[in-house]
Amino acid sequence: MEYHININGIDVDASYSDNAIEHIFKPLLFMLSDMRKEKEKRILIMLAAPPGAGKSTLVSFLESISKTIIPGIRVQSIGMDGFHRKQEYLTTHKTIVDGHEVFMVEVKGCPVTFDLELLKERIGMLLDKERCAWPSYDRHLHNPVEDAITVDGDIIFLEGNYLLLDQEGWNDLSKLADYTISIKADPDMLRERLIDRKEKSGNSRDKAEKFVDYSDMRNVRLCLEHTKKADLELFIESDGDINKVCD
Repeated sequence: MEYHININGIDVDASYSDNAIEHIFKPLLFMLSDMRKEKEKRILIMLAAPPGAGKSTLVSFLESISKTIIPGIRVQSIGMDGFHRKQEYLTTHKTIVDGHEVFMVEVKGCPVTFDLELLKERIGMLLDKERCAWPSYDRHLHNPVEDAITVDGDIIFLEGNYLLLDQEGWNDLSKLADYTISIKADPDMLRERLIDRKEKSGNSRDKAEKFVDYSDMRNVRLCLEHTKKADLELFIESDGDINKVCD
């Protein structure tokens, strides 16, 4: 199935196979619908994947098809990208990379460039209140947009790179989720996707490659090597199809 959506200011064309829809996505939505009815309150699903894996597009697609698969249950997709620290902060604060002090903007997207405490606070509000505000991220503005989304769904898909990161500070986030999903993929494929995305944000090919190789691929490796085991683990094949990871 072809799927076209604007994600964070960038037009995305995606395609999901009938196999993935029938054998992964539909059963997942039916199972989550049952979980929501049993709990009798909102449930939170965390989906973690490395940069370039299509997290935002996938949860948006699940929200879209849920309207016909589980009508009467409102599925809503949101992301953690709105918790990027503002550009003004990143250009004036430093972090250590490979033993060298660099401005955070040079490694934007790594864990330290997110406001983790604010993310935890908003997740708490999401779980406690029927309606709450949630930020989004605009890749053209290079900044978060405060209170861009009103969260009021029955099943919430929260996607992000580090939601299942097995590192201090991040490793307790998954305790807040009712169900977790992780996605992995070949690093070389992710690199090409990330360069393409960086170009679409207004960068030259050369600048895009340099940033991806210096910053994004570091985050790709971090996610692939230090993500905790999820309830459902998926893998993106070279042709873009999605399959379950077999134990």
